[in-house]
Amino acid sequence: HEQMSVLMFDDIVKRLKAENEDVLKEHGLDDKDVTFIKELIEGAKTSEWTHKGRDEEKSFLYEIVANKQNGIDVDKWDYFARDCHHLGIRNSFDHQRLLKFARVCEVNGRKHICFRDKEADNVYDMFRTRYTLHRQAYQHKISYIIENLLTEALIRADRNLHEGKPEDMLKISEAIKTADDYSKLTDEIFEQISSSTADSLKESRDILNKIVRRKLPKFVGEARLTEKNKSKVVDLDHGMKDKNPIEYVYFYSKRKPNEASPIKDYQLSSFLPKRFNEELVRVYYKRTDEKKEEEKKKMEEAEKCFQIWCDSKFGLH
Repeated sequence: HEQMSVLMFDDIVKRLKAENEDVLKEHGLDDKDVTFIKELIEGAKTSEWTHKGRDEEKSFLYEIVANKQNGIDVDKWDYFARDCHHLGIRNSFDHQRLLKFARVCEVNGRKHICFRDKEADNVYDMFRTRYTLHRQAYQHKISYIIENLLTEALIRADRNLHEGKPEDMLKISEAIKTADDYSKLTDEIFEQISSSTADSLKESRDILNKIVRRKLPKFVGEARLTEKNKSKVVDLDHGMKDKNPIEYVYFYSKRKPNEASPIKDYQLSSFLPKRFNEELVRVYYKRTDEKKEEEKKKMEEAEKCFQIWCDSKFGLH
């Protein structure tokens, strides 16, 4: 989404310039500032300084929007507040408090946004909130299967959305090539497919109809995989795969406010997890048109088979 955001921003700037060539100058900006904004959206991808929008002296600015160093950025804070509010999930992370204890310190020759050492637990709450949102919402067992069904419906409708279309008309999947086409790809596509009468879209229509009517595959069960197993379906973590994100955050102390470093283990709560990711395998049973009693019986058989498979494969229940 970061790459697409850059393309859309570019498109906005081009349109504004087409209306008024001096639009940037009138707002105290220039092309270097445009480059800087795009670099902020993308974030620092490598440890080497390759940015052109600002000199390395301003390196800490690149940790505000998309922080590739440790994942602490306002993009995360924004969707935490939004999604926790609308989903009714408690957000224990206090970004306003963290801001009060944020300051810029030089670490290993480069300036970073650092935090007071006593805020380590608050920082961990941020990463834990991310995990919670993924576990309870973004990758919830029902959200996950609906996402898969939507994907299947869109793939099947990829080329056949519009009847009598010219050959050079873009597919749905090709709409990401330009910002103009992408901006027209809205949720309306769901209604377009659902209300269509074209035979070529029947399979997609049927899938969307099942979603609306909640005729979803039944959830049989899930198992947390052990470290030895490589196969997985759902990967949940704290933002940095199997790494502890706290280790990539710099903290300063009250006595030495201008010196920052990674926090020591003994300064962290002993209740923090030893592992920071988990891999899940999920099994679903596709509904049939059979009677409820027969379907219930098959579900019970599927659950038993899944438990046997877990025992033999992972030693799990």
